[in-house]
Amino acid sequence: MLTIHADSRGRALAVEGARIADAGPLDDLVAAYPHARVREWPGILTPGIVNLYGDELLQEAYHPDPREADELGTEPLTGEALAALALDDARWGASARRGVQRMLAHGTVAVACENLRNRAVRDAVRRSGLVVVGRLGPPGGVPALDPYASGEPVRFAPVRERGSAARFAVFEVRDEAELAERGSGACVATVVDGRLVFRRR
Repeated sequence: MLTIHADSRGRALAVEGARIADAGPLDDLVAAYPHARVREWPGILTPGIVNLYGDELLQEAYHPDPREADELGTEPLTGEALAALALDDARWGASARRGVQRMLAHGTVAVACENLRNRAVRDAVRRSGLVVVGRLGPPGGVPALDPYASGEPVRFAPVRERGSAARFAVFEVRDEAELAERGSGACVATVVDGRLVFRRR
């Protein structure tokens, strides 16, 4: 079924399956596809974000289960705290799934990794639909789920156009300047290959 995703500025994407069928003003797409389902989102539609720290956030950090919060806290564990956990494949996989979900909640549609050597992490990323891209040069900032907090320029997936993969995000902000100020925690929806993989409740 074809779905039209529209933002508060009236910009819209028509999505069919995993691809963008059309892009343009909401009124034009509704007229062109009168039987499409329409989702109107608060804020702005943007290409999804590329997180430059896939290795650090998924293979070199443990994302605690909410049931472990009293003991381990809620933030990713690294270094000595990570080493002390002596994780097996099952816990690595669960951590990676939680890490991926946290990335999706920040509008991430792709991660930069040198080498997904951990099989459990690789499986979690593959199943999520996140695109894995090579390193775009040595990272010079701080690994962060919110790329705006990393200290590096934020990189977005390719521009959305007819026929391209439907990978984009919606942020509840007025414009790109407010997004840069508030960060990607303002994400309300993330779409990967046409699937709504995150929606803020």
